[in-house]
Amino acid sequence: MKLLMIVIDSECREELEVLFKRVGVSGYTEIPEVHGVGETGIRMGSGAFPATSSLFFTVVEAEKVQELKETLNSFCGAFDRHFKMVQWGVEEVV
Repeated sequence: MKLLMIVIDSECREELEVLFKRVGVSGYTEIPEVHGVGETGIRMGSGAFPATSSLFFTVVEAEKVQELKETLNSFCGAFDRHFKMVQWGVEEVV
């Protein structure tokens, strides 16, 4: 199993939820608004830097990671949106 942390443009939150269902992700935790600075710029939710990101955590079978990554690449590429995904190995969910 893998724990995925996905940071995505906040405008894409609902679309990501639909993509999760499409690829069979049955559960996730969402932090709807996060701020930070990275490759895609400054996202502070302020007047000067109004953009924000959303943060999702989910645990999936390792086989689902590639499908989810490809689906996100396709969606974000088509709509000029950005995401980052980090994965960690999970031994057990209690």
